[in-house]
Amino acid sequence: MSRARAGISSVFACGLAALSAGAALAQGVLDDWAGVKLPPPPALKSAVVDPKTTALLLFDFTTQTCSTERRPRCAASMPKMKKLLDDARARGMFVVYSVAIAGTGEKDMMPEIAPKPGEPILPPLGPDKFLASDFEKMLKDKGIQTVILNGTAAQSTVLHTGGAAALRGFNVIAPVEGMSSNDAFPELYTAFHLATAARIADRVTLTRVDMISYK
Repeated sequence: MSRARAGISSVFACGLAALSAGAALAQGVLDDWAGVKLPPPPALKSAVVDPKTTALLLFDFTTQTCSTERRPRCAASMPKMKKLLDDARARGMFVVYSVAIAGTGEKDMMPEIAPKPGEPILPPLGPDKFLASDFEKMLKDKGIQTVILNGTAAQSTVLHTGGAAALRGFNVIAPVEGMSSNDAFPELYTAFHLATAARIADRVTLTRVDMISYK
């Protein structure tokens, strides 16, 4: 066999070995994932809120995204969201809404938490409400330092806007009843990420609606 042909054969053999190793690694990763044991849910903590410097965020809770038919876990959260909203309004807190679908607005909000005149509604902005918007300026112009973040779906709006808010220096209070999704797993991994991610966790308080009090 010529040196050139031997070299080609060697390269080919190395390539096959690499492909085989890569396939084995990929399969091993999938095997590892299949055997993962879920960590315990992050601990919940009480939160004390100053209404003057806090905004209540109610994101993407529309009939298109939160109905019993579309996302029953979201629809089931409405009594808790209504209590949170009633408490916030009673204290003069700044309330901000958003919609996720083009062409939707005030008329599409879940009726239990429908906005009042003067409460802003952010247009469809994607999962991070800070991107390509004046949302951060809106909050800072109001002197907001803390947000109580609620939204659906958890793995979209809550995860990305919550992380972005923390990285921008806002304190984030995240009631677990306010991070609904299609099933429990996305809610858990969203809570886990917010509670453990570097530079985010220090500014996030996972809590329940009944663990929030006001100054």
